[in-house]
Amino acid sequence: MPVSNPDRRTLLASTALLGLGAWGGCSHVGTPKDTLVLAFAFDDIITLDPAVSFEVSGGEVLGNTYERLVGLNLDAPGEVVGVLAQHWEVSADGRVFSFTLKPGLRFASGNALTAEDVVFSWQRAVRLDKTPAFILTQLGLSKSNVGEAVRQTGPLSLELHIAKPFAPSFVLNCLTATVASVVDKQLLLSKAQNEDWGAGWLKLNHAGSGPWLLRDWRANEILVLERNAQFHGPKPSLARVIYRHVKEAATQRLLLEKGDIDIARNLAPQDLQALAKNPELQLTQTPKGSVYYLGLNQRHPLLAKPEVREAFKWLVDYEAIGATLIKGIGVPHQNFLPLGLLGASREQPYRLDVARARALLAQAGLPQGFKISMDVRTVQPVQGIAEAIQQTAGRAGIQIEIIPGDGKQVLTKYRNRRHELFIGDWGCDYWDPHTNADTFTRNPDNRDEAKSRPLSWRNSWEIPELTRQSDAAVLEQDPQRRVQMYEALQAEFRRSSPFVMIFQQTQVAALRRQVQGFRIGPTSETTLLAPVNKT
Repeated sequence: MPVSNPDRRTLLASTALLGLGAWGGCSHVGTPKDTLVLAFAFDDIITLDPAVSFEVSGGEVLGNTYERLVGLNLDAPGEVVGVLAQHWEVSADGRVFSFTLKPGLRFASGNALTAEDVVFSWQRAVRLDKTPAFILTQLGLSKSNVGEAVRQTGPLSLELHIAKPFAPSFVLNCLTATVASVVDKQLLLSKAQNEDWGAGWLKLNHAGSGPWLLRDWRANEILVLERNAQFHGPKPSLARVIYRHVKEAATQRLLLEKGDIDIARNLAPQDLQALAKNPELQLTQTPKGSVYYLGLNQRHPLLAKPEVREAFKWLVDYEAIGATLIKGIGVPHQNFLPLGLLGASREQPYRLDVARARALLAQAGLPQGFKISMDVRTVQPVQGIAEAIQQTAGRAGIQIEIIPGDGKQVLTKYRNRRHELFIGDWGCDYWDPHTNADTFTRNPDNRDEAKSRPLSWRNSWEIPELTRQSDAAVLEQDPQRRVQMYEALQAEFRRSSPFVMIFQQTQVAALRRQVQGFRIGPTSETTLLAPVNKT
């Protein structure tokens, strides 16, 4: 049930942390057997409302606390399986998806979960119209039509009417995204104020049906999940999960070695090499659908020069970064589609070439270089990569001032197009190539007041032709033809975009030997904690 008693919150957090000797100066006794403790940098979380949240760390929390009608088969991520949905059908014209829910579902509050809640949840996400709403609105849903486009047809049945005959796999993959999570209509409406659809309350509270419920979240400090007794699936064997916000990799490693945490999530390559030799620990890794990139804001007159955009691509030492800063946690990658998605390219035409970059800058009328700033989240490996680019760019006369900040600060500035250079990552919202094409090679409206604000918009890259090609690719029914279309998009993107693609993430975690069943998912919301236990 949702948090309502401040004393209860304090008591729970204090009790759960008794085993963490490093916190209180007491002698080490390890973590409680019924509690999983993770060190994780989650300073990017702004809200825990699934219709609003659009951050990597928030995606993991919401993936464990809310459910969607469908989800990914983790053994074959290209396959969609039922979660709350018992079965579904697609009409002959490809524009109507009919779903039937499993019977007997309940929210953590104890309220019954029915088709009415699903309809409310999707309509709510569209009408709130926050950042992740585009995942649903791209199907043709809008504030004006969502009441008809998403409709209940029975206590456990509903229909989704879409605007175009998209590939069915694309539509279903969209519905695996966090924004399609089902929320408790009865509970949320009781908490709504000033027609906010309960968003003010849900920022810090929980209204889901997942195996875990949110018990406590204190920004940049701690986040506590508790087992949901109402969950319809196999109940977690653990009573609670505690995320500790720890940004420094060295501190995470120390806490893990001492037994003060069970899992370390943000380790550096040098830490992994040392931890692999420790018999009390184990490592696990998964290629992620996340890519790291440098974005050049095209509002800046110098960055808008084609020669300058290309020069930056020759001023990254991809090989050295791959061998040091991301060794074991990523691989160099120069395309917007991560490997594993349909049509992803392996082409890597760029390398460090200072002379070539200097020649390009001279062509742009900037033989002496220029000064520019870069907004950087102060976590590794982002900070280290930023410093490496600062050094190599300096060799061509580009003087970069690094502006550090936490996740919320940096993202807020970036989302309002107030940066010059930005370095960060982008994770797939759903397992279809359009998830990244939609943000890197589509910008249907470059105005400041635009409703859709993809990464291309954030960097003020106006691309009507690439937008048209991206729109065509998502409608293509022939898989091989679709692959060719995405290969062409990536080739043009590599050539002309204001993005310097750096690497694809391999997410690695180190854990105590007692931890069993922990598995990193291909997307943030698929790192599921319900199967985890401690021996």
